[in-house]
Amino acid sequence: MTEKDGCGHHQDERRKQHRQLMGAILSFIFIILLVVFIIFLILRPTKPHFTLQDITLYAFNISAATTTLTSNLQITISSRNPNARIGIYYDKMDVYATYRSQQITLATLIPPSYQGHKDVTVWSPYLYGTDVPVAPYLAMSLAQDETAGTVLVNVRAAGRVRWKVGTFVSGGYRLNVNCPAYISFGNKNGGYTVGPAVKYQLVAGCTVDI
Repeated sequence: MTEKDGCGHHQDERRKQHRQLMGAILSFIFIILLVVFIIFLILRPTKPHFTLQDITLYAFNISAATTTLTSNLQITISSRNPNARIGIYYDKMDVYATYRSQQITLATLIPPSYQGHKDVTVWSPYLYGTDVPVAPYLAMSLAQDETAGTVLVNVRAAGRVRWKVGTFVSGGYRLNVNCPAYISFGNKNGGYTVGPAVKYQLVAGCTVDI
């Protein structure tokens, strides 16, 4: 065997050892991820529980002449993580109000946050909608609802969440929350005055889809 052949043989041995080492590392990583994934499936994360606690209404005015709606409100919405071993990352969440499926306020962005095991997180965003055009039939329906004394407004949230199990963090999942809120008009027992606004204590459960 020549010196050149000997060098080539050693290089082949090094390449073989390198491949074996890389294969062992990748196998180890794969096994770890597989174990975490199996644990994740066994734990079966439960969806967070959302509650609309109250609404403070500053303005809710329909213009019959222009069929536009101006609404200004602050809501208090809470989320409880029911999982004992799984944390939740709220990467993004937009909150807005709708009336009969039409969006009537701009979306307010909730800052990203992490929710630990069994933790409760509370947000109190403001929702604004100034001279929002609504369909003529919706303007009529809203006027009729106000005359009847109760208006159903839905507070919705849309965003993305991730689950955290130990050091493992899942991919993103789409989050959709719908909170119905019945607002009373012309009823002194429906809310109480807070400065220029009327506050309604609701404590209404929300539907959550992930």
